[in-house]
Amino acid sequence: MKHPILHNIITVFIALVWLINGLYSKVLNQVPRHEAIVAKILNTEHSRIIIITIGILEVCMAIWILIKYKQKLNAIIQIVIVLTMNIIEFIRAPELLLWNKLNIVFALLFIAIVYLNNFHFNKKESNVI
Repeated sequence: MKHPILHNIITVFIALVWLINGLYSKVLNQVPRHEAIVAKILNTEHSRIIIITIGILEVCMAIWILIKYKQKLNAIIQIVIVLTMNIIEFIRAPELLLWNKLNIVFALLFIAIVYLNNFHFNKKESNVI
């Protein structure tokens, strides 16, 4: 289906999610819970540098989303990252998550939005990843 306006709006929303979580929450350390999650999962004292690295990569993901380069590949990578991260957090640190084990529900909703936006609402009808 072609829905270029809807696709563009949702693309900006998805990029903002990555940008806010990367820059505001992690790099600027405005949500210290993220560092605590990394410290618990990886059992390390170096969680700050790891969380800054993750934050920078999330900002890069936001930029990649906004430039719309290889959107389907980008969507697949987003889905794999979000699913993997949330399964690990669900198992190893549910008590540190914003909505405890219900966080996985919000992750699945986000995954659904990414999938629909890139495989159903995308104005490009190419099947090439």
